Amino acid sequence: MSWSKLKQNLESFLSPALQGRVEYRATGYRYSPDKAGLCYIAVDKKNIFNMSDKTTLIKWYQTDQEIKNDAAIQIPISDEEIEAVRKESKGAIPEDRLQVIARSRKLTELSKEILAAQSALSKSNFTVVATKFLATPIDESLEGKDILLNILALMDRRLGKKRLLNMSEKMKLKHPIVQFFYELRVGKL
Repeated sequence: MSWSKLKQNLESFLSPALQGRVEYRATGYRYSPDKAGLCYIAVDKKNIFNMSDKTTLIKWYQTDQEIKNDAAIQIPISDEEIEAVRKESKGAIPEDRLQVIARSRKLTELSKEILAAQSALSKSNFTVVATKFLATPIDESLEGKDILLNILALMDRRLGKKRLLNMSEKMKLKHPIVQFFYELRVGKL
């Protein structure tokens, strides 16, 4: 599918509140060997989400530590997770430390997911993911781990107000750029 047709299809699915504010842009170079350029999403004429930005290399350890040490990240911990820590330690850990250990484990999982998504995102091809979005149900795009699919689904007009508001807890566990687009969409309700 050509870029102009893909862009037209994507913009036809934009929420009415976001039309005119959110744009899909691409640069292409005619004489480039692979003819691939840069794809990005602009909000209010500012490039917000660049799919192949070479200037923002991921600092793995630093990002991991920032996630683990951020007190603002609130992760729900279930009784089953605390019980699993208790069983692994065979009761040798004090009760107040069990929750700390369970939270630490969950934050480690979250940071690994975010870092894996960022590395996949830097290699992703916008047109391939956008074509996949147009062919899959919106539920799969919302529930999936792909950041770009999440963003495209959040901006979709088929996503209703009630469902959007009920997703606030799930959005806390998503990548910060997904959270940005969620806030952008909720702010226009």
